[in-house]
Amino acid sequence: MRALLLLCCFLASLLLSGQAETEDVSEEAPMRDRSHIEKTLMLDEDKPADDFSAVLQRLRKIYHSSIKPLEQSYKYNELRQHEITDGEITSKPMVLFLGPWSVGKSTMINYLLGLENTRYQLYTGAEPTTSEFTVLMHGPKLKTIEGIVMAADSARSFSPLEKFGQNFLEKLIGIEVPHKLLERVTFVDTPGIIENRKQQERGYPFNDVCQWFIDRADLIFVVFDPTKLDVGLELEMLFRQLKGRESQIRIILNKADNLATQMLMRVYGALFWSLAPLINVTEPPRVYVSSFWPQEYKPDTHRELFLKEEISLLEDLNQVIENRLENKIAFIRQHAIRVRIHALLVDRYLQTYKDKMTFFSDGELVFKDIVEDPDKFYIFKTILAKTNVSKFDLPNREAYKDFFGINPISNFKLLSQQCSYMGGCFLEKIERAITQELPSLLGSLGLGKNPGALNCDKTGCGETPKNRYKKH
Repeated sequence: MRALLLLCCFLASLLLSGQAETEDVSEEAPMRDRSHIEKTLMLDEDKPADDFSAVLQRLRKIYHSSIKPLEQSYKYNELRQHEITDGEITSKPMVLFLGPWSVGKSTMINYLLGLENTRYQLYTGAEPTTSEFTVLMHGPKLKTIEGIVMAADSARSFSPLEKFGQNFLEKLIGIEVPHKLLERVTFVDTPGIIENRKQQERGYPFNDVCQWFIDRADLIFVVFDPTKLDVGLELEMLFRQLKGRESQIRIILNKADNLATQMLMRVYGALFWSLAPLINVTEPPRVYVSSFWPQEYKPDTHRELFLKEEISLLEDLNQVIENRLENKIAFIRQHAIRVRIHALLVDRYLQTYKDKMTFFSDGELVFKDIVEDPDKFYIFKTILAKTNVSKFDLPNREAYKDFFGINPISNFKLLSQQCSYMGGCFLEKIERAITQELPSLLGSLGLGKNPGALNCDKTGCGETPKNRYKKH
């Protein structure tokens, strides 16, 4: 009898433990369906990757032959600190993730790539977990690349990062993942913004590094969550750096399913209130409200709204991927326009300096007077009057005080002297690239032509060189 009682107790304990395990399994949050991600980003289509090598090779040739000579001659990189490399021209679109710490940036990347519970996933947690700039790229197998290796590889677009020092390169890491989405785009995860941390505590110029990535990003996700809506000095500085890139910014209110409807409306309004002074645009920014992680939305929340918001954001991402070549050509053309304006201004400064110099003049004092008050000598007004330059494209006058402070005016030649019979004139070559070659390359994409077939007959690069600044 006693043995039978013990056996019954043993069986009962097994049954209870089995029920407990069943309850534990049932309490695990169900995983969300990912079919909308596969469909919106076209990851479920079995088609070979497009070959853009001919277009990019032609774009690289235009840059090196028509834009870079003038850029180097007038030291444009020292004015704007943006050097274009071959790796940048041929690189995939870059998506940059910015925002306060622990708002779900790394979790969002894991979710978009389906890396949860795999050896590829980024580490996440409630505490500040990302202390590095992490670049996720495509590769045949999982591979981690140190920052010093990425900076040393000229084939990649990250070699200019070496200028931020070895301390930063130790905080830069690349991860190659065999994922179909990464064949078409590159993700960059950044350290979260911590308002009580100073620049020197990071050991490298955090804002300068962010600016480098911002200048090269095709899409910028600025992520917030309901608990981190306050704007401090570091976040304010970040939004200052984002000015002029408003069309590429997507603001995301993450973890929205943690809030009831009334509280969500209040948080949404508070986020607008915090960001309004920082975004200098007439239209309010679009804020995407959802919860970007693999688990199912919490019950009694606006799951249909959250799903629509998520699909809308994915469509924006897919649009950037699809418009990769158009955006790249437009970027190079915009860069060429800025280089041309800079060269015209330096030429105008130099011409004014030569006109004001006499045999008894002190060259240093004469040029100092010109730089201190360029409006007195009609430097900028002359450019507007004699060239087809918009006043909204003119750079800041103060920038040229610093530029000429490290680059004496005697280091430059007039544009009229930057010509040769065989090579043509630098100015005419860049103007031809802006008005003919790059628009023709862009138009060939829309018409479905072969961009690689463009030649001098179509672009006019075989013209006899003329110097319109030289008196005949």
